[in-house]
Amino acid sequence: MLKVGIDIGGTKIAGGIVDSEGRIVERLRVDTPIDTAALADAVIDMAHHFGAHHDVAAVGVAAAGFIDRDRATVIHAPNIAWRNEPLKAVLEARIDVPVTIENDANAAGWAEFRFGAGREVEHMVMLTMGTGVGGAVVIDGELFRGGHGIGAELGHMRFMRDGLPCGCGQNGCLEQYASGRALQREANAIADGGGIGAALAAVRAEKGTITGPAVSRLVLAGDEGAVEALRRVATALGEACGGFQAVLDPELFVIGGGVAQLGDELLEPVRIAYETSLPGYGDRPIAGFAIAELGNDAGLIGAADLASAEE
Repeated sequence: MLKVGIDIGGTKIAGGIVDSEGRIVERLRVDTPIDTAALADAVIDMAHHFGAHHDVAAVGVAAAGFIDRDRATVIHAPNIAWRNEPLKAVLEARIDVPVTIENDANAAGWAEFRFGAGREVEHMVMLTMGTGVGGAVVIDGELFRGGHGIGAELGHMRFMRDGLPCGCGQNGCLEQYASGRALQREANAIADGGGIGAALAAVRAEKGTITGPAVSRLVLAGDEGAVEALRRVATALGEACGGFQAVLDPELFVIGGGVAQLGDELLEPVRIAYETSLPGYGDRPIAGFAIAELGNDAGLIGAADLASAEE
């Protein structure tokens, strides 16, 4: 059975035909329009393109934001002007197969559970370290969505009382301390301090900014300042994972996003902070940690797999 998966990002819409084994048969990518009507047109055009060349059973659409429990309405989207947008109805009015709407982090986490790093477990938590921190939770082989459909917003757990302001309207959310953006902030602070921040400061002087990839390159080169910036961010993530373990008791944490490309350089300090944050550590089972395997394709693969072919 072939399904269409479409992942709506802030700058691009990625789509693909996905088979029952999670393989992408054909893919397409277009820029994300700013206007919401044009955005819906772009998604519909992409679905029509795939439908003209394949026997498609359903379409799954992943988007950042709060999706209601019926997987039909975008209650709130942070980067798109959707407020209580009946996206499923809008798309199904012009697409002749069933459409399912899913949160993008949930879709990516489901793909990793089904076809990627989490395929050998039944209880998994995925955390994506990008501009923010995305989260997905799988319990007993089922995607957890909560009573209103908007559960597993792990990046918006209050991590620090009276902490840094977050785009969600609160202060001290985890994503302010454990995201790619947090890594850049810590790198800049270390650059300002001189000493071990000399290489980071030199990058900023030359390029005008310290990007995530620049920090990653310095980490891999063993630069003390970049390693310290990563340690701070990884420690925040690991401490949060200790809390998630106490509540959810997953078998595995899967870490995705751009920062996750550092592999064991990231996971080692995450594990240390996780273990020292666990209640009852030493007398209880602990979770494994793995880097996500599906990269930027996870969202569209998960959206396709979650799409229902039933009316």
